[in-house]
Amino acid sequence: MIDLAITITTFSMMVMLFKYFDKIRVNNLISITFNYFIAGTLALSSYLLENSFIELKTNTNLNLVIIALIIGTLFVITFNLYAYSAQKIGITLSTISNKMSMIIPILIGIILFNEEVTFFKILGIFIALGAIVFSSKEDKKSKKLSQKNIIILLLLFVGQGLADGLLNWGQRNILNSQNMNLFFTLTFLFAGFAGGLYCFLKIKTSNLRMDKKSVFWGIILGIPNYLTLLYFIKSLKNELFSSYQVFPIVNIGVIVMCTILSVILFQEKISIFKWIGVGFGILAISLILL
Repeated sequence: MIDLAITITTFSMMVMLFKYFDKIRVNNLISITFNYFIAGTLALSSYLLENSFIELKTNTNLNLVIIALIIGTLFVITFNLYAYSAQKIGITLSTISNKMSMIIPILIGIILFNEEVTFFKILGIFIALGAIVFSSKEDKKSKKLSQKNIIILLLLFVGQGLADGLLNWGQRNILNSQNMNLFFTLTFLFAGFAGGLYCFLKIKTSNLRMDKKSVFWGIILGIPNYLTLLYFIKSLKNELFSSYQVFPIVNIGVIVMCTILSVILFQEKISIFKWIGVGFGILAISLILL
């Protein structure tokens, strides 16, 4: 349970930081890129505290590198898609696309790993999806989506779902206590290099410029980002919960915590739909845990 609580808390911290970034005009691309380099450095430091450089070579294999490269690339793409979507399309639909992506790893766990399914757990998952929709719904009518925005939302949904699904597969087949922080190191650094390459191209072809404020807040963002992935993987490895329980619990927990923190820190007005969503979320978690 403590792993799940830390995962929800640190992810919620990242969401609050993104809300704050918008207020102080931090460049998302720059901060996200530096965040991954910091997270990778933290993961490497943790690994070297427990292992030698010789073990670094021993624990590195092609499968680990490939899965880290794919997930790292998906991470930086989905992070930037979410930032763009939240700004250009709106938080509502962006949150729905991001959170409903949990369907993908849950289905992977049930279909490929033959995880036990009960009526109450399936019911809880459906109620969780309803909670996500209600929590993301706004009072005002949304504008008609353009074809470009629909594609962006679909890419966000698929990208996040694939990343989570690959994490679930990796923790079952590749990751162990010896190579976990090595995997985090490779994943974060690959994400950082992918983001850095895109930053370089943007600097050469547009008006993007490096600024100290975005770099600084990217460094701050990297700390909860590392902790979120570390304890999320630990949650998936916990025998108390199966993967299709972990994903809804984390997603609903983040919605509930972010709702509370938004009221306290940003004095946001919460619509009736969001309060209904929070109630559904609590009910969903209760059913999933049965």
